[in-house]
Amino acid sequence: MQKTDSKAAPSIQSDIDKPSFSPSETIMRDGDLAVIIGIEGYQSLPKSDYSFDDAKLVKDYVKALGFKERNIELLTDERATKSAIEKSLEAWLKNKAKAESRVFVYYSGHGAPNPKTGDAYLVPYDGDPSFIDQTGYSLKRLYDSLGKLPAKEVLVVLDSCFSGAGGRSVIAKGARPLVMSMESFVIPSKVAVISAASGDQISSTYEEKGHGLFTYFMLKGLKGEGDQMEMER
Repeated sequence: MQKTDSKAAPSIQSDIDKPSFSPSETIMRDGDLAVIIGIEGYQSLPKSDYSFDDAKLVKDYVKALGFKERNIELLTDERATKSAIEKSLEAWLKNKAKAESRVFVYYSGHGAPNPKTGDAYLVPYDGDPSFIDQTGYSLKRLYDSLGKLPAKEVLVVLDSCFSGAGGRSVIAKGARPLVMSMESFVIPSKVAVISAASGDQISSTYEEKGHGLFTYFMLKGLKGEGDQMEMER
């Protein structure tokens, strides 16, 4: 399946397309791990604009920060099926994580609620919001799995939303959007979560820059740190 280039318009000007860290400034260690997921072109759902390129760019940044290529799992579009996400988040991480590992998980794509239970789900490439329990990957499952890793600390970054009200969220046909309490999730103590939206908000894109709004400012902050360190050398 060929990805449709969502940022072909000549007016789009990204200023974060290259990380600004030299090898001497890397902060990650040999056993640190990253799972990066970006789903833009779904099997049977609307696109999540810029998620494909944002995921690839996040990989460039984590490599610049010192993550080893062998310790990075990148899943995009048709490679980010439910089974592939389960394998990476539950089997691959479990097999590789050590007591001193730091783990980074990034997701850009659609989220969805279960209108009956209020549970929030990541939507894989082959996900269906009408059968989200069976085809989605729940945040509860994500946090529970990451909390059981023999790792020192885990950072989860979600450029998605989960109410079904638009933006990077979808919902079963005929269901109403939900106001969800994202604070109700039990997050293990070693897991930190940074999300683009709360339960009643919509995650947006930054059309002028060709990125997800949340990812753009996250990477811009990192790039600014790298630029500052380069100036001080």
